[in-house]
Amino acid sequence: MVVLAQVARGMIALGQDVRILVWEEPTGASRELLAGLRIDDIRMNPPAADEMFIVPEGWPNALAFGLRAGCQTVIYCQNWSFLFQGLEEGVRWRGLPVDFLAVSDPIAWHLEQVLGKRPFIIRPSIDRGLFHPPVSRPDGPVRIGFMPRKNKALAEQIRRIFEERNPKAQVQWVPIHGLDRSGVAEALRSCHVFLVTGFPEGCPLPPLEAMACGCLCAGFTGFGGWDYMRQMEPDGFSPHGYRPRNVSWGGNGWWVADGDVLGAAKGLERAVARIGCTHVEALEAMLEAYSEASQNREIQAWAKTF
Repeated sequence: MVVLAQVARGMIALGQDVRILVWEEPTGASRELLAGLRIDDIRMNPPAADEMFIVPEGWPNALAFGLRAGCQTVIYCQNWSFLFQGLEEGVRWRGLPVDFLAVSDPIAWHLEQVLGKRPFIIRPSIDRGLFHPPVSRPDGPVRIGFMPRKNKALAEQIRRIFEERNPKAQVQWVPIHGLDRSGVAEALRSCHVFLVTGFPEGCPLPPLEAMACGCLCAGFTGFGGWDYMRQMEPDGFSPHGYRPRNVSWGGNGWWVADGDVLGAAKGLERAVARIGCTHVEALEAMLEAYSEASQNREIQAWAKTF
C-alpha cells in the first residue's frame, strides 16, 4: 500500500489523472496513506477503456475489471512469491493481455526468467524527513530492534542463539510492532542494530528505513533485498543464479541466506562489535537511490512508454 500510494502521487506530479479503486472504504493506516488521493468504489466506478489500470500482484480477480473495460492493465509486482497467488490452475500470465512493473531489480530478473520479458522498475522511496538518525541514543545496553511480524519464530531462534553464544553480552531486544510510521521511525532511532527477518520480499522497506535511522543491519534479504543490500565482508553469502546489479555504494550489512538463523545470529555479533564504526553518511548514495526524486525519475521514464 505504501509504494502504491507513492506511485499514485508521483503520477499526479506528472500531470496524470489518478484515482484509487477500492472494494472497501480504507480505514486506519490505509486511510492515512491515501489521504488527499481520489478514491472510488471499483464496483460503482470501474476502470474505463481509456484509462490504465494498475493492480498489485496477488489479486488476479481484480484484473476482470480492467479486462472487461479493454483498458491497459498492469500488474505491479512487489513480491515475487505472490506472482501466482489466486491465479487459477491452467491460466498463464503469458496468455493474458497484461503488462508488468517490478519494484526492484531482483523482481524484474525473476519476472524475466518466468515470463520471458523484463519489466520496468519503480522502486519505493523513503521519507528522510521521518527516517533519520537521532541526535543521541539511550544510554545503557546495545538495543537490537526487530519486527515480530516478520517470521516471529525465526526471530526468536536468532535471539536465543545469540544469547547462548554471548551470555555476557549487554543487549536489549526491542520489538517494533503495532506502531504507525512515526512510531516505527522513533523506535528505529532508539536502536543500534536492526535484525532483518523478513522473507520473501520484493524490496524490503524496514532495513532501508533502519539504515536511514543510523542502525547497523544483519539478517535475511528475502531475495528482493539484493536490490540494495551488499555485504560488509568479502566472504559473505551471495545469491545463486542472480547477479546483483552494480551500485555506487559498498557494504551495508551482514546478510545471510533466508532461514539461516545461525548465520543471522553471527551477523548480529559482527554488527554489535562494529557499533560506532559505521555512520549513516557512508550510506548516503544508497539512500539517495531510494529518495522521492529518484522514484519520480523512474516513474517519468516509465510514463514515456505510454
